[in-house]
Amino acid sequence: MSPNIIARLARTVACGAIALAAVAPGLGHAADSYPSKPLRFIVPYPPGGPLDTMARMLAEKVRGDLGQPVIVENRAGAGGNIGADLAAKAPPDGYTLVMGAVATHAINPWLFKNLPYDPIKDFAPVTIVASVPNVLVMNVDFAKKNNINNLGDLIAYAKANPGKLNYGSGGNGSAGHLSGELLKARAGVNIEHIPYQGAAPAQLALLSGQSDFMFDNLAASAPLIKDGKVKALAVTTKERSSLLPDVPTVEQSGVKDFDLGTWFGVFTTGGTPAPVVDKLNKAYSAALMQPDVRQRLLTMGSEIKPMSSAQFASFVRSEKDKYKEIVQVSGASTN
Repeated sequence: MSPNIIARLARTVACGAIALAAVAPGLGHAADSYPSKPLRFIVPYPPGGPLDTMARMLAEKVRGDLGQPVIVENRAGAGGNIGADLAAKAPPDGYTLVMGAVATHAINPWLFKNLPYDPIKDFAPVTIVASVPNVLVMNVDFAKKNNINNLGDLIAYAKANPGKLNYGSGGNGSAGHLSGELLKARAGVNIEHIPYQGAAPAQLALLSGQSDFMFDNLAASAPLIKDGKVKALAVTTKERSSLLPDVPTVEQSGVKDFDLGTWFGVFTTGGTPAPVVDKLNKAYSAALMQPDVRQRLLTMGSEIKPMSSAQFASFVRSEKDKYKEIVQVSGASTN
């Protein structure tokens, strides 16, 4: 190699080192001064639900660590897509957060043909907040009349009476709908789906006997189970819930390859500097470990497992891959 070429290479390396040295302090300074103004925390669902409740609780908790107010803003619509899209298209500076969920980041990519955002590329995962099982609950009168005491009894009834058993859900493509369709596929039964305009109307239909059973969020059904108003047959995750330790999982009841749950967590815009994401992760992780927050999560049936931003990112990718098959099996579509 000639001396001239060696000299040019040396100059190139030196310039690169100088540029890196100039940029690195800037990144560190940006993280040190962040945040210097209030943060916007988008909840892509209506007020009053579990995501909204937790977002507001956490917003108060992280204020002390971050030194700035966190303003919760409900932007509901399109199965969570409207609020998620707002966060995806915000400046990548860590000042816009969103309470994403299994729907916005794992189900909707397969449910909507023209999703306005990429659930992986357009977001920087901060941390998971809660992972909650769904529970198969049955109308008490129907269960008594037909001597259904467990999931095996329900499957036997469905096979003996094809097309006569129905289940309600919060709508096409909802977690309850997908759970029912996966049960149909895995257990080989013919059951009818009745979609309602949300989980609350579906729950009312179950209580009144308009539907026979449903897969409901554990936190929503736990009081009804405790009061004997619905009968719990199985939880949808691989492990039993600490909130219902006597209720077996779907897999323990004889249906293989069944592991579904509802989860939600904090995201910011993709491209946000890693030091800023790390600062958010530390603040929210600390908030999640506070006693009153932990108690709230336990009453929801959530298993508290804090994650780093990298761990949460890996979890989201695996959930997105898992739901591809489940949505295909269900035949659900919004188009």
